Amino acid sequence: MQQLSVKSIEEAGTPVRQADVVVIGAGACGLAAALEARDAGAGVLVIEQDDQARGTTSMTWGMLPGAGTRYQRALGIDDTPERYAADIMKKSGNRADPAIVGAVARGSGPAIEWLSDRHGLAFQLLDDVLYPGHSRHRYHVPLSRTGAELQQRLLDAARRAGADFLFRARITTLYRDADDSVKVVGCRLPDGGEQIIACAALVLATGGYGGNPDTIRAHIPAMADAAYCGHDGSRGDALAWGRDMDAALGDLGGYQGHCVVDESRLPLTWTLVIEGGIQVNHLGHRFSNEMSGYSEQAAAVLRQPGGTAFTVYDERSERLALRYADYRQVQESGAIQHADSIQALAQVLSVPYDALASVFDGIEQCVREGRPDAFGRRFRADQLLRPPYRAVRLRGALFHTQGGLCVDERARLLRAADGSAFPNVCVGGGAARGISGPDASGYLGGNGLATAVVLGRLAGDSAARAAGFMACTEFTGGSNA
Repeated sequence: MQQLSVKSIEEAGTPVRQADVVVIGAGACGLAAALEARDAGAGVLVIEQDDQARGTTSMTWGMLPGAGTRYQRALGIDDTPERYAADIMKKSGNRADPAIVGAVARGSGPAIEWLSDRHGLAFQLLDDVLYPGHSRHRYHVPLSRTGAELQQRLLDAARRAGADFLFRARITTLYRDADDSVKVVGCRLPDGGEQIIACAALVLATGGYGGNPDTIRAHIPAMADAAYCGHDGSRGDALAWGRDMDAALGDLGGYQGHCVVDESRLPLTWTLVIEGGIQVNHLGHRFSNEMSGYSEQAAAVLRQPGGTAFTVYDERSERLALRYADYRQVQESGAIQHADSIQALAQVLSVPYDALASVFDGIEQCVREGRPDAFGRRFRADQLLRPPYRAVRLRGALFHTQGGLCVDERARLLRAADGSAFPNVCVGGGAARGISGPDASGYLGGNGLATAVVLGRLAGDSAARAAGFMACTEFTGGSNA
């Protein structure tokens, strides 16, 4: 692997190419940054190490949270950035950076409408299932309900807007001035050659460090043995450069976990749990409050015998899950087991019948008595599981990291020494410190895409300004002071 480095500008060769704004990474963050910078009139070059724009976004369900949008108003949903920010802070135990939380919450709704109105992306609002931690329905999704569609639509929009792309190329070196401006980058081309590229501003949109096992062991040891289901290119490039530049780092233990099918590593939608589904281990016991959140549930599953567990649900909850392409993939994979009774379910899962029956009896008793169970979870009567049952064996997985380089409300990189901003380096998405706090329990569904799109847009705006361009219109992300 090519060594990453930060060097003095005097060590750079003569640039053979230049752009007002160079964006490293063509995921949702990089593409949102490119769109905003192009809207301001800046010339943009997006450099991507893969042969096409994929990124972590393409591996998600494309659920982009936004507060106060016209999509919500059309369905009578009363939501505000302040309420969204409060939900984020509550889920993180008030450990997320409130300034960045506020900037993301304020910018979330306008970003969705900007993508729709100015750049032609189509969204629909999910109003059927309320995910843990969200007090309002605010997931805006592409029509296919897939991140792959969101990724492709962003790429198409960036191309229409006039952004240039360089694929199969990896930035290896940042060259900085005495004032910490990065005006030149070194790029490794597919043939192994080097290219020096000049820029007036730089956006780091390289993703997190989930694909770097050594970094995961150092900062998130609980996930060292987890299945990694994120993008392989998320190797912590921005983190390495940030350390060399003495940039501020934060919340390196934060991440999004999930539960995936043990054999295929396909994610199993949490809609099944929200609708009454439960998780049991190989002893037939429940082991946590599944509604605390799917992110922290990954580590809980890994702690069970064999590092796996079963999600148990029923035909009723499956009907909602079938609306999602990812669940249909699980169905097609043959991983779902069926049973017409609790006894038959115990047999197909090879778990003790008495233990499993006790789980079902205990939940029914809690519903009759109107109280939470021993884990603090409350079930409604209409959520009680009934035959025919379904079950899938799952393993805890790491999807993406949530810690990274610290930024201000305009997505500008901050120095570790005094918290001041670098003159022309901006960061967003997985490369930046997110809004989940220091561990998995702070992850609120959609935090990853929210920081990709909103911080990406803020980064594009700030980079364009650093390059001497001013946005045509203001938007309510961060302060423009």
